[in-house]
Amino acid sequence: MIRFEPAVLTLADALRARSWKIATAESCTGGLIAAACTAVAGSSDWFERGFVTYSNEAKAELLGVPAALIAACGAVSAEVACAMAVGALARSQAQLAVAITGIAGPGGGSPAKPVGTVWLALAHAGAAARAELLQLAGDRAAVREQTVHAALARLLASARPA
Repeated sequence: MIRFEPAVLTLADALRARSWKIATAESCTGGLIAAACTAVAGSSDWFERGFVTYSNEAKAELLGVPAALIAACGAVSAEVACAMAVGALARSQAQLAVAITGIAGPGGGSPAKPVGTVWLALAHAGAAARAELLQLAGDRAAVREQTVHAALARLLASARPA
């Protein structure tokens, strides 16, 4: 997790400056964002909790994502990513949440959602959740690493004072 340390330390400073905490809701990254955040000393000041919701059932049970939404839009969708982020925020003491759902590969892709398709969503208190589509290249490890970098960058952009 050392490769993420500079980004995490910058994020930590921004969160501390606002007295904010974050929560993560991860599917295809399997807790890598949470691990990157908690790899640095003092992360308990700003990291509140992480949810690893790899299965559709976990998304529904732990984050409150409606099963009907998953059935209608697919687990890898903007709608589900936003619902995951909102659920993480609602089920934590955090002011900011990030959610990830995607297809890291090597299998599981389709013409409509190829390997490397990842939805990243952010939610924070008092604002609507927003999702971003990432189309990433490389093998499973590369897709997951790029997703962690993107998540840390988006968290930082949201945590910096306006």
